[in-house]
Amino acid sequence: MSDMRLVVAGAAGRMGRMLVQAVNQTPGMVLGGALERKGSNACGQDAGELAGVGKLGVAITDDPLEALVKADGVIDFTSPGATTDLAAIVAQARIVHVIGTTGLSADDLAKIDAAGRHAIIVRSGNMSLGVNLLAGLVRRAAKTLGVEYDIEIVEMHHRMKVDAPSGTALLLGEAAAEGRNIKLADHSARGRDGITGARREGDIGFASLRGGTVIGDHTVTFAGPAERIELSHRAEDRTLFARGAVRAALWGRGRKPGVYSMADVLGLNDE
Repeated sequence: MSDMRLVVAGAAGRMGRMLVQAVNQTPGMVLGGALERKGSNACGQDAGELAGVGKLGVAITDDPLEALVKADGVIDFTSPGATTDLAAIVAQARIVHVIGTTGLSADDLAKIDAAGRHAIIVRSGNMSLGVNLLAGLVRRAAKTLGVEYDIEIVEMHHRMKVDAPSGTALLLGEAAAEGRNIKLADHSARGRDGITGARREGDIGFASLRGGTVIGDHTVTFAGPAERIELSHRAEDRTLFARGAVRAALWGRGRKPGVYSMADVLGLNDE
C-alpha cells in the first residue's frame, strides 16, 4: 500500500506545526496538504519550513478542495465551526477525518455524526494513550463504586485556552457516566457560586482552572465515606497529542465509515 497522504488543518498554528512534524517523521505517511483559515498570512508558505522540518513542497492554502484533492485523510485540531465545515467536505471525499477539536456543541456533534455516514471519523477530546487508559479506569471505578462516592473532575490548562470544561474533562465525565449507566447531560454540575445548597446525589462535578503555561492536568476524585480515590494524568509535552493523532489516522485507513474514538484505536473497547 502506498504512503497515506495526510492534510493538516490549521497547519500554521502551534498544534498544526507539531502535526506536520509528526506526519513527516512517521513511516507510512506523507504530508499531502496543509490548510489554514481564509485569508491567513501563512497561505503560500511551505508547511515544512514553517514547522521547522525543511521544505516539503507543500504550500499552505485556505481552499479545502485544493488541499483535499489527493488526500487519504485529514488531521484537524482547529475550531468547532471550521471542523464541522470540513467534516461535510471530508464526507464527500469519503476519507479519514481525525478530530481533536474541543468545545464542540451538541449541534456540532450531530453534524459530525452525519458526516460519519460517509467518512471514517476518529474523534476524541484527547488523543493521548495515557488519558484514554485513564478514561477506562474511571469507567471501571464508577461502575464499581456506588453513588455514595461523589465524582469530581478538576482540570487545569494554560491561560489562553478558550473552552471549559476541557475536552479531556468531558471525555472523563462521559466515561464516569457510562460506568454508572447515566447520561452526563442529566447529571452534570458545572458551576458553584454563592449558596448552592447540598450536592445532588449522583452528579458529576467539574471545576476548571486557567493559568500560566500548563499543558493539561486532570484529576478525577471519587469521594466516599471516610476515603477518597484520585486518578490523575498530567501532560508534559504536546507532541503526545500529535503522535496519537497520526496513529489514529493510520488506524482509520480502510475502515468502514463511522464515528470512532481513541478507545477504538487503542483496542480498549475489545474487552
